[in-house]
Amino acid sequence: MAQVQAISSCSSMNLLFKGSIKSSPRIQDKFWCTKKLDSLQQLGVKASEFNGLAIAHSSSSFASPCATHAIQAVLANDKETTNNTAVGGKPLRKKLNKVVLAYSGGLDTSVIVPWLRENYGCEVVCFTADVGQGIKELEGLEAKAKASGACQLVVKDLTEEFVKDYIFPCLRAGAIYERKYLLGTSMARPVIAKAMVDVAREVGADAVSHGCTGKGNDQVRFELTFFALNPELSVVAPWREWEITGREDAIEYAKKHNVPVPVTKKSIYSRDRNLWHLSHEGDILEDPANEPMKDMYMMSVDPQDAPDQPEYVNIGIVGGIPVSVNGKELSPATLLSELNEIGGRHGIGRIDMVENRLVGMKSRGVYETPGGTILFKAVQELESLTLDRETIQVKDSLALKYAELVYAGRWFDPLRESMDAFMENITKTTTGSVTLKLYKGSVSVTGRQSPHSLYRQDISSFESGDIYNQADAAGFIRLYGLPMRVRAMLEKGL
Repeated sequence: MAQVQAISSCSSMNLLFKGSIKSSPRIQDKFWCTKKLDSLQQLGVKASEFNGLAIAHSSSSFASPCATHAIQAVLANDKETTNNTAVGGKPLRKKLNKVVLAYSGGLDTSVIVPWLRENYGCEVVCFTADVGQGIKELEGLEAKAKASGACQLVVKDLTEEFVKDYIFPCLRAGAIYERKYLLGTSMARPVIAKAMVDVAREVGADAVSHGCTGKGNDQVRFELTFFALNPELSVVAPWREWEITGREDAIEYAKKHNVPVPVTKKSIYSRDRNLWHLSHEGDILEDPANEPMKDMYMMSVDPQDAPDQPEYVNIGIVGGIPVSVNGKELSPATLLSELNEIGGRHGIGRIDMVENRLVGMKSRGVYETPGGTILFKAVQELESLTLDRETIQVKDSLALKYAELVYAGRWFDPLRESMDAFMENITKTTTGSVTLKLYKGSVSVTGRQSPHSLYRQDISSFESGDIYNQADAAGFIRLYGLPMRVRAMLEKGL
């Protein structure tokens, strides 16, 4: 809210601002004057712009009109505040009530907590989403958050929602970004941001904040979700505002504000982990010519060190969505976890790529997606039975756009939602099972079956059949090849 500072030349009148005001009549009633104010616009403000209760104290009755007293109103709009100071007397960037911060417990988000309090004069509610990143990353978070100055830590288990409502729709759509990337981080950000919006509503927060840098994709993914689900929330992105430029600055800021600095060993890589994948960026990977180090990988063994015997796995699928592994029906998150373990021990799902970030630059990343790689192979192989040629071609072309929308953070865009409805309808017959062989980093299909299979052995067999007459092919070829024949005739002057 805008702030008002009233200054009067009349010694008998003092204006104090205290509490909150909802309507202009209440404000006018508090001014004890013989001349009633026509409107608060005589003070240069609207009732909604007061951030306090106006109370007038008088040492005597007002015989003369209030208009004879010079009253000046100094306003501060929603983007800059006047006479609002944080702890230590530093001017606030903007006054916020309560901010929900996407919190990991690492150095960056730990220093964001006091920075928000210092620069926005707000309470900070830390939020951590469990999307399958591992129990170690969740240990001790509440103590860390409160030690940093947060008033509360909220942790939500989003693993089942993440797999069921985000991963599996992308799997069904066949969404792969730039031929390789299975969208692990891209799918996780909207489910986290959605939960942050929910928490903001639950705790009465008026803003949300994240620790994404100004050079990456995640800032876009978070904020587009905020915009789509609650456009009234303010968004604070410290890395685009503060003077901290690196790890050493952050450590110095933490010490200055008595924030416990995480004592964990600093990884040379920037990593993001969830139930779908683990990504690696930075250090030697920044040179695309460098081969990744063997000890960098964490979800999968080196294919050379994988078992010498192949392992077979059967995936059950209903409507394009995996439902079972080796005949055992599992929940979405449990199914993916099991396939991660199976695929990981065979070195499945390692991807090394140079991708085009949304913000314009290229980046090199290495991804481990063992379970996801198995599932993509299974669904694609089953579709070869259940979808016809034209449908597969259209689906594949739309999958490119679908992946682009997800990568760009437009999960809640009506276009993606409409495309998802198409994908759901077109794959309703993609039901059956696929058997895959896993061996030293490779995934190959050994069998597939479906009650809705368009494959007919009696038609496809080299043996003669009643449905397909091979003599019919001659007329088809003449008609199909007619444009080529006409062009050749023209070139030869026939």
